[in-house]
Amino acid sequence: MLEAAGGSAALEAKTERPVEKKVFVKTYGCQMNVYDSQRMTDALAAEGYRPTESIEEADLVLLNTCHIREKAAEKVYSELGRIRQIKDERAKQGRETVIGVAGCVAQAEGREILRRAPAVDLVIGPQTYHRLPAVLRRARAGDKVVETDYAIEDKFEHLPAPARKAVRSRGVTAFLTVQEGCDKFCTFCVVPYTRGAEVSRPVSQIVAEAERLAEAGVREVTLLGQNVNAWHGEGPDGREWGLGRLLFRLAEIPGLDRLRYTTSHPRDMDDALIAAHRDLDKLMPYLHLPVQAGSDRILKAMNRRHTAADYLRLIERIRAARPDIAMSGDFIVGFPGETEEDFQDTMRIVRAVGYAQAFSFKYSPRPGTPGAEMEDQVPDAVKDDRLQRLQALLTEQSQAFAQSLVGRTIDVLLEKPGRHPGQLVGRSPWLQPVVADERAGTVGDIVRVRITHAGPNSLLSEPASGPAEMTKSLKGAHV
Repeated sequence: MLEAAGGSAALEAKTERPVEKKVFVKTYGCQMNVYDSQRMTDALAAEGYRPTESIEEADLVLLNTCHIREKAAEKVYSELGRIRQIKDERAKQGRETVIGVAGCVAQAEGREILRRAPAVDLVIGPQTYHRLPAVLRRARAGDKVVETDYAIEDKFEHLPAPARKAVRSRGVTAFLTVQEGCDKFCTFCVVPYTRGAEVSRPVSQIVAEAERLAEAGVREVTLLGQNVNAWHGEGPDGREWGLGRLLFRLAEIPGLDRLRYTTSHPRDMDDALIAAHRDLDKLMPYLHLPVQAGSDRILKAMNRRHTAADYLRLIERIRAARPDIAMSGDFIVGFPGETEEDFQDTMRIVRAVGYAQAFSFKYSPRPGTPGAEMEDQVPDAVKDDRLQRLQALLTEQSQAFAQSLVGRTIDVLLEKPGRHPGQLVGRSPWLQPVVADERAGTVGDIVRVRITHAGPNSLLSEPASGPAEMTKSLKGAHV
């Protein structure tokens, strides 16, 4: 009897399912980091890791970092200090915690991270995520691993496809990376040094991923790239396609009803892409097209390789093709050598364009970039003052655009439950959050609502009937 009992216990031990491991991922920075975090989670799923929102429960903690803004690395080290304490507490309970640093800080700092934060077990750059399972196995075996040497094509080729269940859990909108890296070498920017040269995914990979997303219930896809409109990928005909042609191909996918892309460079905005804005209904009337400054002298110092007049002529062409398009942009104040007159040139270009949305920052020197070595750095107090004045103007414009929608009937993609019972939240064609009554539809529906109120961060609406009033031309209204 004792032998039988022992045999039964042994059989149960053999057939017992392995303990599920949990991964906590904290994402900093841009939409591409959000996409990369999701793909890392997908890669780890095959290793038995499931996402958790609790860092205290995590067997693996990954910080997917950003290096664009000043002090980004210091924030990471501060966070690592807190995680080390959690790792120590779990170790006392006999529980393993692997700490990993990913993203652009990982690429830029490399082995220095292990020196400054010995609790870190692995450092992995943004182009090597397809190697994450193997790197993790080495780290769990006791190695301290730094994996930052890469070929971007390898990442595109070998990252696993997300499971249908994982896609559905992320909602009805999705990011899809089509291009990585940057060849522009703006003097303020670290991206060419952390993300490498511009590389485009082939059409076949992009279409296959978009089809999987649509089959899992995604209705809106945003194409991502550091310079997404520089994308030129190999098509099924063996020829090189541009982004405009790719958008038309993606619009053919059943169930995929909305397309967006970000972030663009003015130098890569070609005729075919402008024509897509004119002719393709599924391409939303919203364009993020950073200019960074309005002074030609500062634009030259930034190595932007366009003038303020070039940018304004481009805006005119885009608006002629799509009069209701909403413009978004990025601005940097206090670049080395910027005078008050240079800053006023930036204010002038903002007034000339009229932005529905914009992002503005104080210049922060990034180590290793030409801008960091420039003389005539602008004092912080001057940068603070200019940023406040710029943001006041940009806020005024965004609020005016939102107010212009009050009383109009628009199409909204419902994305998730609202903060209060009976509410759903979706996005307008111009990317604003819209709060809707749950009677308007269900998550995943594209519904018509009438905008009743424009708040500082969202629009309020009521269900509407009848044709959407989408024909009103906003040309000249600077939307």
